Amino acid sequence: MRFVLALLFPATLIAQDVRPIPPPGIEIPAADHAEIEAGVKKLGDEIAKLRELGKTKPLIEKELPNVEIFHKSADWAVRYGEIFDVKQIATAKDHILQGLDRAAALAKGETPWNTATGLVARGYRSKIDGSVQPYGVLVPETLRAATPQGSRDDRPTFTGGTPVPLHFWCHGRGEKNTELPFIAGVQANKGEFTPEGAIVCYLYGRYCCANKFAGESDLFETKADIAAHYPIDEKRVVVRGFSMGGAAAWQFAFHFPGSWAAAAPGAGFAETEEFFGRTLYAEGAAPPPWWERHLWRWYDVTICARNVEGLPLVAYSGELDGQKQSADIMLRYAAQEKHSFTHIIGPGVPHKYHPDAKPVIEKFIDVALAKDRSQPPKSVSFTTYSLIYPTRNWITIVGMEKSWERADVDAVIEKDTLTVKTKNISMLRLSPKLEAFPANSKPKLVIDGAPFSLEGVAAVVSMAIKTAGKWELRPGIYSGMTPDDRKTDKRPYLCGPVDHAFMSKFLFVRPTGAPLNAALGKWTKSEMEHAIKSWRAVFRGDAPIKDDTAVTDDDIRNSNLILWGDISSNAVIKKIAQEPIPAKTPAEETKSPGAGQKKPPGPLLPILWGKNELNFKTYRLDPARYALILIYPNPLNPSRYVVLNSGHTFREFALLNNSDQTPKLPDWAIVDITVPADAKWPGLIYDAGFFDEHWK
Repeated sequence: MRFVLALLFPATLIAQDVRPIPPPGIEIPAADHAEIEAGVKKLGDEIAKLRELGKTKPLIEKELPNVEIFHKSADWAVRYGEIFDVKQIATAKDHILQGLDRAAALAKGETPWNTATGLVARGYRSKIDGSVQPYGVLVPETLRAATPQGSRDDRPTFTGGTPVPLHFWCHGRGEKNTELPFIAGVQANKGEFTPEGAIVCYLYGRYCCANKFAGESDLFETKADIAAHYPIDEKRVVVRGFSMGGAAAWQFAFHFPGSWAAAAPGAGFAETEEFFGRTLYAEGAAPPPWWERHLWRWYDVTICARNVEGLPLVAYSGELDGQKQSADIMLRYAAQEKHSFTHIIGPGVPHKYHPDAKPVIEKFIDVALAKDRSQPPKSVSFTTYSLIYPTRNWITIVGMEKSWERADVDAVIEKDTLTVKTKNISMLRLSPKLEAFPANSKPKLVIDGAPFSLEGVAAVVSMAIKTAGKWELRPGIYSGMTPDDRKTDKRPYLCGPVDHAFMSKFLFVRPTGAPLNAALGKWTKSEMEHAIKSWRAVFRGDAPIKDDTAVTDDDIRNSNLILWGDISSNAVIKKIAQEPIPAKTPAEETKSPGAGQKKPPGPLLPILWGKNELNFKTYRLDPARYALILIYPNPLNPSRYVVLNSGHTFREFALLNNSDQTPKLPDWAIVDITVPADAKWPGLIYDAGFFDEHWK
């Protein structure tokens, strides 16, 4: 055991001194302000009526977000001072009218936005925080909707009924691109590319985060909503974008390479250190700590450049654009993997598309979309550094020997043999179709030289598990894992770090009890308030909140629990954290251990927490001076996370440059709360680190 004696990474940058994002809006004339507020209330009342009707009418519940987007755009614009131009006053009033029109139609069971062509503003309700998020679509005239017919998903049938390609467009940086101007934009501007016969989706991506974190999840939630309303061809999906949207396209392409028929990043950035290094390593600036540099591997895609293999990718840069750096560095890293991709350079232009380049890009994508995709590939190669990104096509990495280090898998089917080579992988799911093997053959698997027979299985879905350096093969998706494995090992989508908890459904759990001490209580209250405010500003949602005494079994089953407070103030923390065991009285000695208490299904948090001491790993900490931030499988439901005392970990300073919007804390961190929080840190970070693959 050791006591804390040193202080590292002090907080120095006051949040109030950092330019706020979004910026402050203009002053609105009192009469206009009152008119918009009255309109917002009127529309809100109509939405409340629809919400009540939706309890018995599924169509209304399903389509209500397409009304609510207009309420949110006008409401938040005036409530939070986010009208940035006098012209937007009229836009807010127009959105209220559009919302009222849609509300009236929906009350009658009509959804004209589902059968409209051209530019259409739409919305969905996010599973992450329950917020309504907008997006836009450009629906081609060839999909002129016929009369909606009943079907399993209540989707209108379109003339011809043939699924069409879907192109995702990721927008550029816009600090003023809040809901109001975004929705107005997607109703008026078709953008850079309008591929014939395809649906173009204009992603909001949770505002201005380069489609990271919840902004990354936004693409997949948006896609699900589009698929519920339009006939899209799942095998002909394209991701593209420019500037900040180009950065998004880079990361989507290389983290999800099996999801796209083609990718077309324009400008942007592909990593943090080289792109943002001049600021990171400026004279007098404290260099980023080791764990922050380690976590750049989450969104750096240079390090997984070989994922371009098998992915049609065309990059674009203006010849005079500083963001040409992104394509240049990606080509450099791809060359190290003996790969390359097409890079179109607009002659003599800065940060924009050259008109002559656009048809060349479209021709490239047309050729890619024309390829036969009726059968899955027989050869798959994939590199990842985290189980956050475990899958390409029919291969899923289920366990790594060491997270945040390079893991490779190469698989190829030749005749009757599936040959797999791995690096830094401890568990692998294989699910190619039997049709990939010759008829009447006896399929075999060879993994890192070890042979296995696949003969007699109904489908090739097997789990390969490495134990003590030796592979074993067990059929079934997760049959190779014991219940304890699922509780104690890092697995896809349950692997940390802290920020990962905010990419799926979460719930802030507010303490109602007395804190262990006043200093800790003050700090946790301040950090919770900061997290709530920051989530709204950065990810454009209201963080769901409940008191600790109101948490239900459903919450535990379905949500990552973000627990604020300590073992005294928060009843949920008290259930799942170990307490220093007080001396027992003779009467207590006769009682059975844990009598009357139900043991949690998973391991308790690896902390020993009392009034006078907080023990974690080898540290013995004073709870009046130190707090612990931590992510861990929820002992009450090990398939979900708990997080102690943290929202997303990048703060105000990181908002100034999208390449700096990266995780700032790993799986755990010790915070000296006697040093005030600032625009970079929640206090003075004494130490921080990662749990191993067994959450130890």
